[in-house]
Amino acid sequence: MSLNHFKYFKRGIGDRYDGWRIRKVDIIFRVISYFLKSRNDSQNFFEEKIPVEQLEEFIKKHKEEMPDLSVMHVVMAALVRLISQRPQLNRFVVWNKIFARNHFNISIAIKRSLTDDGEEIFIKPYFMPEDTLQDVVRKVQMELNTLDEPGVQKDADLIAGILNKLPDLLLRFVVFCLSWLDRVGIMPKFVHKISPWHCSFFLTNMGSIGLEPIYHHLYKFGTCSVFIAMGRKSTEYVMDSSGNIEKKRHIGLKFVVDERICDGFYYASSLRLLNKILANPEQLLSPPQSVIIDEGVGKKRMNTSKK
Repeated sequence: MSLNHFKYFKRGIGDRYDGWRIRKVDIIFRVISYFLKSRNDSQNFFEEKIPVEQLEEFIKKHKEEMPDLSVMHVVMAALVRLISQRPQLNRFVVWNKIFARNHFNISIAIKRSLTDDGEEIFIKPYFMPEDTLQDVVRKVQMELNTLDEPGVQKDADLIAGILNKLPDLLLRFVVFCLSWLDRVGIMPKFVHKISPWHCSFFLTNMGSIGLEPIYHHLYKFGTCSVFIAMGRKSTEYVMDSSGNIEKKRHIGLKFVVDERICDGFYYASSLRLLNKILANPEQLLSPPQSVIIDEGVGKKRMNTSKK
């Protein structure tokens, strides 16, 4: 699958094959990446609790038409819809420069079996901003089916096996070269394709192993600016305005984000929108009414021949 899903703009000087250089940016964001040089320096933390009752009713209603449907699929579809309206969340910073990613994908960590030696695998489905919940379920299942095909060796496992055979000194040199090539935007595309760290969002479902979500750090290698951990279904008792105790069930979402790609108000507004989407998941069955393109890219590079 091609990396360049969003073919609205021509590639110009300073752009990468995986993103457009942001030209229109506030002076604070132009400078801040020179002081906060890595994602580990720039991490902010958010937490949201998503009511689960309505999601469970929605899934039960549509389970027949989408047998594989789960809460995780709904959350992923909500993230796809969120990106269609809040494109700055799909930015990343490399070598002190801000880029708008020219595709949208989500890296997902999956534990094949709930044992200490159970294999952990990664999938990285690509989505279009117009995708519906049905599209998300289908694309995720396609990725999983590919991994289960007999006789198919995953590219990531093949490369990891080769790197594992290298002596320490040579391995350090190879990793240094890959990191440098990534910084200047010329890392081989096949590495980008299999790397779980080159993604729009990284999503891990802690609930699948019975845990609450954690704040997971952002990776220094790669381009991921948002890490999301989803927890198990939990119950809490809260007091309403009349003094009555109510039983509430929710799923916790914890976000670790790179503060250099957008400001705090943009993040807060985006989380409010995510809550609204998940409160009304029926809207995910239809494409969005419109898709917003990152204003930092610039309309002068609009490639009308590829619309």
